[in-house]
Formats: sequence, structure tokens, C-alpha cells
Amino acid sequence: MQLNKLDRFLGLEIQHRRTEKGWSQEYLAEISGLHRTYISQLERGLKSPSVRVLSHITTALGVTMSEFLQAVEEALSADRRRD
Repeated sequence: MQLNKLDRFLGLEIQHRRTEKGWSQEYLAEISGLHRTYISQLERGLKSPSVRVLSHITTALGVTMSEFLQAVEEALSADRRRD
């Protein structure tokens, strides 16, 4: 099964920002009110976050959704240019 690029890039951005803070998946799950396995699935691009879930995650990470989505959009654009 090929993973959806958007889901994959959303997951990579979550993982990047989480690891940049030195946080475990467990810690991000705890402060965002989500389950650790769900965070793992998001980071691997296996699940697509709802707007509500994305709001919980970005709030926990201390960024706005627009900042977060802009970074994802830039990564998607760079990927398209490579194709």
C-alpha cells in the first residue's frame, strides 16, 4: 500500500517538531490528550489527522496550525519539484 504523500509529510513534520524538542511520542501524546499509538500512526503517515487533532498537536508543540501547515506545504512543493 502506497502512503498518501500529504499524510506522510504531515507525519514527518509532527515527528520533526517533536524530536526537535527532545520529546518522546509518549510525552507528546500525554500533553496533547492523544494515545501514543495514534501519534505513532500519524508520524508514519498511516492515519490522517482531523483538524481537531491537528489543533491539539500544534498547540502542544507551541506552533500555530498555519505555521505547521506552511512547513508541510513547503515540503510537498519541494517533493513535487524533485519528481
